[in-house]
Order: sequence, then structure tokens, then C-alpha cells
Amino acid sequence: MTDVERLAEIFANDSYDIDSVYRLVIQPKSVLHEFRTAKYGFLFIIRGSVRIGVNGTIYELQPGSVFHAAPDMQMEAKVISESELEYYSVFYSLDKSCAENGNHECNTHFKLESEAVPRVIELLTMLHLNIHTPGGIGKLRVKELFLSIMYQVLVGHKNRESSNSPNIEVIEEAIAYIKRNYMNPLTLEELAVSHSMNPKSFSYYFYKYTGFRPIDFVIHYRMERASELLKMGNFPISDIAVSVGYPNPLYFSRAFKKKFGISPSAYADKVNHRNH
Repeated sequence: MTDVERLAEIFANDSYDIDSVYRLVIQPKSVLHEFRTAKYGFLFIIRGSVRIGVNGTIYELQPGSVFHAAPDMQMEAKVISESELEYYSVFYSLDKSCAENGNHECNTHFKLESEAVPRVIELLTMLHLNIHTPGGIGKLRVKELFLSIMYQVLVGHKNRESSNSPNIEVIEEAIAYIKRNYMNPLTLEELAVSHSMNPKSFSYYFYKYTGFRPIDFVIHYRMERASELLKMGNFPISDIAVSVGYPNPLYFSRAFKKKFGISPSAYADKVNHRNH
């Protein structure tokens, strides 16, 4: 089993360079005859399915699958889907000391399974476009994009390993994310992608663990923060609305009344009357 935490540490801390990125589309039933790999690399499957053999081990890859191989491995592949195979290949080079360490995790072949989320495809497209950007800033951008891809993939793989059902820690991470970002526009799609899940699964498990649908929880949390601000001082309703993520004060007032049964101004009057 692949140690996801260890891989995360490697790509966060070790020295490596992204050398090249390719997008390829291969016709159905195509066969890539046996060859030896020359570099470290990842394959990110976007569309179609492929069976890969590497050093005698067989892997079947579908959309969302990520495959890794190291230099000097014996490899062959066959497209097994009726549709074309579309994938991105990302090749990188390791620091010499890491490359010469036979026990280093990157000197092995392995498969990661994540959701085929649009965010990963978007990041791969951007990485492909930016790989030849010159200068230090360009190199930093490439590294940033690669790390964002690996974060999405490793979190997604970790979630799937939990019996194909995210554990409570994943939902707690989502709740913490909402609490940090409640004042910003939030959508179900963004919340799901941020936790490497599709919207339907994310909504189901979020409700299972919390009793709220994700956006209902966002509204609930915003209203709780608004009530705290109304208790703290005599702030204009429009300022409180913006502070909890509602540029439109009227929309905010409707949401607040739905939650507490009275308007924000009536709530503030009630609190002030109680305090005096």
C-alpha cells in the first residue's frame, strides 16, 4: 500500500525539478510494446482506460487514476477502452542523493486512485501551458501547479482508501474550511473539489455526519456569526451583511429572519433592550 503521508512529505520537502509535461490522445486498442523507462514520471488518466505492465506487475488505469514509474523499468501498455485514451504525463528529476537511494519511495512503481475532479484537469492544463515559462518566476509557477495537483490527488486517494467512504476527519476538515472562508462566496462544487470528491458524494457524506447539507451549513454558520456581531455592538446591518458574505443586505435579512424568526434590526433591538 502506498504511504500517502510519506509521498506528501517527499514532494513538500525533497529537491526535484519538473522537466516536461505532455498531453497525449491514443486511439482505442492501441498497443505500446515493451520498452524501458528513462525518467521519473506520473501518468494522469483523463479519459479512457489502459492496462499497463511494469516489471511484471499489471495495473488497470481509468479516469482519476494516477500512475508512477521510475527510470529503467520494463514497461508495456494497451488501451482497453472503446474510446480514446487521453492522459497527461509529467516527468521530473530527483536530487542525485535521492535518485541513488534504492529505498526511496520514488524509485518504485505505484498507482494512486482519486476522483477525476475538474480541478485536477484544470491544474494539469495550466501546468502543460506553463511548463516552458522562462525565469525563476516561471519555474516557481510550475512547481506551485505541480504541488497543487499532488495535493488534490493525494487527498483524494486518502479519502478513497477509507473504505470508499470519507472518515469524520475529512468532514471536519471541510467544516474548518467553511469556518475559515464563510465570508467568501462558496459553492457546493468548490467545497467538493477542495476535498477531492464529487459534489454528490460530498453532499451525501457531509449530511450523514453533520445533519446539514453543505450550503445549508454555510448559511447556518454565517447566521451564527451575524448574531454574534449584532450582540457585540451597534453595527450597520449592511456592514454585518458584507462581513458574513452577503453583499446584498436584503438577501441577508431574509436569510437571518428565516433562521431566527425575526429581522436583524429587530434582533439587535431585542439584544440591546435586554442589555439595558
